[in-house]
This record gives sequence, structure tokens and C-alpha cells, in this order.
Amino acid sequence: MTYTPSLWPVSVKGVALDVRDRVLLLRNGRDEWELPGGRLEIGSPDGAQLSDSSPEAALEREIQEETGWDVEAGPLIDGGVWIYQPIPGRRVLIVTYGCSVLTPDRPPVVSHEHKQLGMFTADEVPELNMPDGYKQAIAAWCGVRQTTPAALDDYERM
Repeated sequence: MTYTPSLWPVSVKGVALDVRDRVLLLRNGRDEWELPGGRLEIGSPDGAQLSDSSPEAALEREIQEETGWDVEAGPLIDGGVWIYQPIPGRRVLIVTYGCSVLTPDRPPVVSHEHKQLGMFTADEVPELNMPDGYKQAIAAWCGVRQTTPAALDDYERM
């Protein structure tokens, strides 16, 4: 018998805050709030669809497609890599980055991929219908930004 390794889908997600320190969240078809992001593109053989050059580039593309915001992805959020089971038997590896919004004057918009867009303070997030992994990543990113702003000069929000 030939061994066939399991393949896990990977989804890159981003915690992006507006100028009022509210996190951007999207409501999905399961009626859960989630962070913007998605899968890396592997490209098409004919070159019509280019592959993403990195997870960060994929996240930046996904957030722009889903919300209209331009962001710079990075760094990885401590504790932001986790396994999610959106439906029984389906597991996804979630990799979460903190993001700097490069277009803070542009209001975000919701794409056809989601039902609703919302802006929430870190204090509102624990009460939302969303997976704990997202809540933990948001708390970690907001805590880092509030407690050590001098260390985050490269990722400072405008």
C-alpha cells in the first residue's frame, strides 16, 4: 500500500486596525465573524493567474480584494498559528499576521465573499460569534500595539 500524506489547506489572515484602533472583521456564510484573508494562489499553468510570491503577499492581495484596504502584512502574531475546523472533518491551518493599514483614509467595503463588514474595539471582540483562535490573535496584536508602541515603529498605523 502506498502512503499518501494528508494535505492541509492553509489560510493567511490579518488583524488590521483603523485609525480609531478598531479591528476590521467580516461575517461569513456560517454567520461567524472572521479576520480578512484567504488562501495562497498557486497560479495557473497558462500564466493567466499568477502565484503569490509569499504568504504576506497573498494576505495583502486578499485584504485588498475583500475590503479595498491596502495593507502591509507582518509580523506573525504570537499564538496566531492554529488549526480550525469550520465543519466536521475539514481542518484548516490558520496563519495570522498583524497588518499596517496603508490607506487609512479609505473606508473599507465588503466584497461579494462576505455578508457584512464590521469595525470592533478589542473590548467588543470576546462577545462576538467567532472562533477563539481569531479572538486570541486580535487580543495578542492589540496588546502588543498598546504595550510596546516604540518597538513597532516599522508597523505604526497612520
